[in-house]
Amino acid sequence: QIHLVESGGGLVQAGGSLRLSCEATGRALGADNMAWFRQAPGKEREFVAAITPTGMITYYGDFVKGRFSISRGNAKNTMFLRMNSLKPEDTAVYSCATSRWPLNSVNYARVDTYDFWGQGTQVTVSS
Repeated sequence: QIHLVESGGGLVQAGGSLRLSCEATGRALGADNMAWFRQAPGKEREFVAAITPTGMITYYGDFVKGRFSISRGNAKNTMFLRMNSLKPEDTAVYSCATSRWPLNSVNYARVDTYDFWGQGTQVTVSS
C-alpha cells in the first residue's frame, strides 16, 4: 500500500508560480511511474504530467505548453511539479498518482493506468 500526500498548493495571481510536492510512503517507489492529474469543479479529472522512475522520460498534457515541469527527488519517493505562468483556468485540485505499469503513448494519460492516488492540493489562480 502506498500513501501519497500532496503539498504546495495555494492562491496565486495570474502569471505567478507554484511548486507542488508529492511524498509517498509505504514502500520504495524506485520502479513506479508517477503523475499529476487535476480536477476542476464540475469537470473530469485531467492529466497534467507524468514521469518514469529514472526521470528520463516525461509526458505533459497539451495545455501545459512548456509552463510546467515535472521532476522526481533523488530518493524517488518524492515528485514535484513546477508551475509557471499560471492562468485562472489552471484552478483545480491537483493530485499525484503512481503506477507500476510501463507508460507508453497510449496509456500515460489514462486515469486507470494509475494505482494509488493522493487526496490532492488546491491551486487557485486569481485573475
